[in-house]
Amino acid sequence: MSDFQNEMNRTVQGFVAQITELARRAALDTLESAFNGRAPRSAAPAVTAPTAAPSVARAGRPRGGRGGKRTPADLEALCERVGSFVKANPGLRIEQINKQLGTTTKDLALPIRKLVADGVISTKGQKRSTTYFAGKKAAKN
Repeated sequence: MSDFQNEMNRTVQGFVAQITELARRAALDTLESAFNGRAPRSAAPAVTAPTAAPSVARAGRPRGGRGGKRTPADLEALCERVGSFVKANPGLRIEQINKQLGTTTKDLALPIRKLVADGVISTKGQKRSTTYFAGKKAAKN
């Protein structure tokens, strides 16, 4: 191998070792805090990884990773928002609804299922070509 390849391999292996150590420390800290019943202390990262573009705040689901449940009030508010939006803008696909409401498909999956089950909105089509319309219950209101 050339000197460049050797140097590149050493650099990559060093980076992987640092990331592995950070992950190990974070896991131990999380376990320790879980068993001791306290908040985990934040470890300062030894390596600064390239950062992604700043994320835009979304409506619908709180930030904070996997498992963060929405409160019933948040879910109900989102259901009402989606229901009134679909009533005012019939025939849109979920991607178009997301763009207008600033949400993601994952955010709207449960509210839309609930609204369809309750008859507030109705669907036409399948999978990604599904379009949403005001349902029979929405027409009465």
